[in-house]
Amino acid sequence: MKATESSPTTTKVKNNGFQIPDFRLSPTIDQVGIEERVSRLNKRSIKKSSKVTGLKLILSMIDLTTLEGKDTSGKVIQLCQKAVHPYEDKEIPSVAAVCVYPNMVKTARKALDGSNVKIAAVATAFPSGMGTLESKLEETRRVVGDGAHEVDMVISRGKFLEGDYNFVFDEIAEVKSACGPAHLKVILETAELVTLDNVRRASDLAMHAGADFIKTSTGKVNPAATQPVTLVMLEAIRDFYYKTGKMIGMKPAGGIRNAKTALQYLVILRETLGQEWLSPDWFRFGASALANDVLMQLIKEKTGVYQSIDYFSND
Repeated sequence: MKATESSPTTTKVKNNGFQIPDFRLSPTIDQVGIEERVSRLNKRSIKKSSKVTGLKLILSMIDLTTLEGKDTSGKVIQLCQKAVHPYEDKEIPSVAAVCVYPNMVKTARKALDGSNVKIAAVATAFPSGMGTLESKLEETRRVVGDGAHEVDMVISRGKFLEGDYNFVFDEIAEVKSACGPAHLKVILETAELVTLDNVRRASDLAMHAGADFIKTSTGKVNPAATQPVTLVMLEAIRDFYYKTGKMIGMKPAGGIRNAKTALQYLVILRETLGQEWLSPDWFRFGASALANDVLMQLIKEKTGVYQSIDYFSND
């Protein structure tokens, strides 16, 4: 269901005369309508040939992720190897990216040399965002200098919930500038934003501030990605595109563990934004466990039998 109000109106003027919206005027979200639309879309059936295509597309959209305090160089190298060659079947594509902590970017760069798999690095005091702007900018420049193609930043949720939208906007814009050639994914941490109205407002803010992608979660707070939240963010992207002509990517992250659920996300994406967004350039899954379930489903569709989970690396 569409939001009940129009896109935010432009009311403020920032540096160099650049105008930004008053984010207090972001559309109000009908939560019941959002949940009903998700429920209807989840009832769509997918035929076998389309299912195989969808499963391969999902795999190509995954950001294989390891963000643990016990991460080692060996674990990151293994993850990179899996990212490039998820399975021995040459018809199975590589994943989109490997997402790591800043100190593992150089390791990932070496392991992925010569491949098309991107390196994504979390930054800006991930996952809390509780750091100074100077430290966040320094960390951003460092990961890009070390070889990251993409930077996943977290917004300052405390400032956002206080209503200090200018602070959050300026911080995103500064980090975007520090990214240089790298793409910026802005993590909203939607579980901490509490309401769908806040999710919509934060999505609008992040896109106007310069985000290349908007992302649901760090994966450290529950619930992480949910389909209603994702639909709200996709609708924000749609309205931003209608207003500006600029495509923005979307990344649900955390809690998406099986192929059936991921296929439901693709249906929601297709019905909200259209065919053009069905690409790793514009949609990603932040996940690790998801990859193995997708591989199991692909092999089952090809051979008629399920492989044991023990045949796949547990990354």
